[in-house]
Amino acid sequence: MPEMRFHVRWPDGRREACYSPSLVVKDFLTPGESYALDDFVEKSRTALTIASERVCEKYGFACSSALDQLARIETAAARLPPGGRVTVEAFEP
Repeated sequence: MPEMRFHVRWPDGRREACYSPSLVVKDFLTPGESYALDDFVEKSRTALTIASERVCEKYGFACSSALDQLARIETAAARLPPGGRVTVEAFEP
């Protein structure tokens, strides 16, 4: 299963490389685009949940790395004031 990283810049300027066990993230996020904080979290939640389900279908267990990444995204977003935007800077295979 091809994995990838998606590099983001949070509203506070912090950069993060996020992990996905599947390329499905490309269906929800676009490099160079910025998303409202809540929208980014929702798109990430959907993509990483699908990615984890794909791992489960193939290997018989959910992907803890995808779920851990989702938890990190949700925690980071909760610490930021509402109204900010997250920029997807790049995809890395």
